[in-house]
Amino acid sequence: MAKKIPSIIKEIKSFEPINIDYSFQKNVSYSQFSMYKQCPKKWALNYRDGHKTVEQSIHFVFGTSFHETLQHYLDTMYEKSITGADGIDIEEHFKSGFMREYKSAYKKNNNLHFSSAEELREFYEDGIAILDFFKKKRGRYFSKRGWHLVGCEVPVTLTPNKHYPNVIYQGHLDVVLYNENTESFKIIDIKTSTRGWNDKTKKDEIKQFQLVLYKKFFSEQFNIPLDRINIEFFIVKRKVWENSDFPTSRIQTFIPASGKVKLNKVDKELNEFLESAFTRKGYSQKDHQPKTNVFCQYCSFYKTHLCSATFEK
Repeated sequence: MAKKIPSIIKEIKSFEPINIDYSFQKNVSYSQFSMYKQCPKKWALNYRDGHKTVEQSIHFVFGTSFHETLQHYLDTMYEKSITGADGIDIEEHFKSGFMREYKSAYKKNNNLHFSSAEELREFYEDGIAILDFFKKKRGRYFSKRGWHLVGCEVPVTLTPNKHYPNVIYQGHLDVVLYNENTESFKIIDIKTSTRGWNDKTKKDEIKQFQLVLYKKFFSEQFNIPLDRINIEFFIVKRKVWENSDFPTSRIQTFIPASGKVKLNKVDKELNEFLESAFTRKGYSQKDHQPKTNVFCQYCSFYKTHLCSATFEK
């Protein structure tokens, strides 16, 4: 017998996102916010001045196809059955998605290859190894006892600052679950990584801010108390230490702090970004100075006529 769907999930599923009218409205996202925090000049060149370029990479192709595969498994598991999910030829699903994403990126890259056959094979085999581990250990991370899937790629679209009514925040939550016993939600963001997150990465507040913002906006959009929303990074590792004395997991979870202090901090920094980058009529035209740092040498604008930053190691 199918589980009865709680009314709050029905309400969320029926939500109609704001339609942005790009003739007079601007959209912002976590990626824009994080870019601005890294370098205001880079943000201005990309979004304000129209020099945005998309660099295709095997990491992006892998991440996109892995996300879709895992979301497909979870959707089947919660909406149908665990048996049905386990019955999916998940390796073939990942393979077809992986090749489809690469072909799409190849076309966007002016029909130029940006990876080799050897590298494609390596990333594909890494994905299969992660999925094999996940299927064996799935019960550690996802259960149906009391849990419902709210959705994958759940949209959040709202106005983050009332003084800028034409600036709309857009985001999509990878996975949202609801526990009917505790009447609480869990927002999960899937991250693909080479060897997982070390302590330095976990302490990176800009990375943490993504889920903290999602918690804040999910609360505001659906009128859900903040203390009923939990967040978690679900990190999958392409590589593990083969010679480790202990079994090494392909999956790592990390729960960032998201209490009042962190929520206030991300709210303050997001508003500083909005107030600096926008006016009520559109983009701010004030000069955005670059933050010269270790990231400069990896920036597409580094040592071009568009940016005067001079990174020195």
